[in-house]
Amino acid sequence: MTLPRNRLISVEDTPYYHLISRCVRRTYLCGVDQQSGKSYEHRRQWIEDRIRVLSSLFAIEICAYAVMTNHIHLVVKINQNESDIWSMDEIFSRWTSLYKGPLLVQKWFKCEVLSVAEQQAVSDFAELYRKQLSSISWFMKCLNEPIARAANKEDQCTGHFWESRFKSQALLTEEALLSCMAYVDLNPVRAGLAETPESSRHTSIHERLNPSFNLECAVQQQQEQHCLQDLDCNVHFQVKPLLPFEGNKSTAAQYGIPFSLEDYLELIDYTGRAILDNKRGSISAAQPPILQRLHIDTTVWFKQATQFEMCYHTRFAKPRQERSKAA
Repeated sequence: MTLPRNRLISVEDTPYYHLISRCVRRTYLCGVDQQSGKSYEHRRQWIEDRIRVLSSLFAIEICAYAVMTNHIHLVVKINQNESDIWSMDEIFSRWTSLYKGPLLVQKWFKCEVLSVAEQQAVSDFAELYRKQLSSISWFMKCLNEPIARAANKEDQCTGHFWESRFKSQALLTEEALLSCMAYVDLNPVRAGLAETPESSRHTSIHERLNPSFNLECAVQQQQEQHCLQDLDCNVHFQVKPLLPFEGNKSTAAQYGIPFSLEDYLELIDYTGRAILDNKRGSISAAQPPILQRLHIDTTVWFKQATQFEMCYHTRFAKPRQERSKAA
């Protein structure tokens, strides 16, 4: 039975989540339609830019992403601490980049005189928007709706564009986070869309491996395009980079991803070679140290990194075999 969204997403359990949205149509979200020969490749940039702009407005960090031909993968972290320190002015600036807001908020922005009751209502709006700007559901709504409208307009049709509401998986362990990120970053390689991780465009691994990538320029070029046309271009904000790798810190509070970038890239290369060759026995015995530190068996790792959605339960993000034993 389908669970309500508030039972699938809980910051108290984990700030990390795997999100998936799939296209409903026979034709592609991106890619080339084999029957008509029409290319939808330009939509990849729509989606990638939209993801990064929304991350800059929301208190949500992007750990990994991949824009595929008929679906999108995202690994995100809810940064509750960021939204808690926003001032009322910053909250309204962020929210009105996406929506006009009610009349009272517009009056407040114009510095018009408000009654005590109106001031209280404005404060209530600010607290509501603070919660919504740290909500995965609102993040995905602001991502999927404009993309659907732009695609329908381009295709000159109406109706549902996305298969259903987005799917979410809570990542409760370091093993789940690591294998999910590898699964997402290697998706184009597994699908035969790229030969190597560094050549798989419109993915987080491509961005991390290409320091020349100018995100500010890419977003600026897309400001007048379909996927960003609903944003208020007069509101200036700094485009947020991907959530950085911080390594294993001894302190309790950790902002970034709890692995080192060098370890992760080595692990991606190790896993990618196994997937491409389809010969696990030919892989070097020198497995990445990160697997040893997390006590992950290589056979288990390959299964999780290539079949993450099948291996992990939607709610608890623990391997299905573990759940059956516990039962």
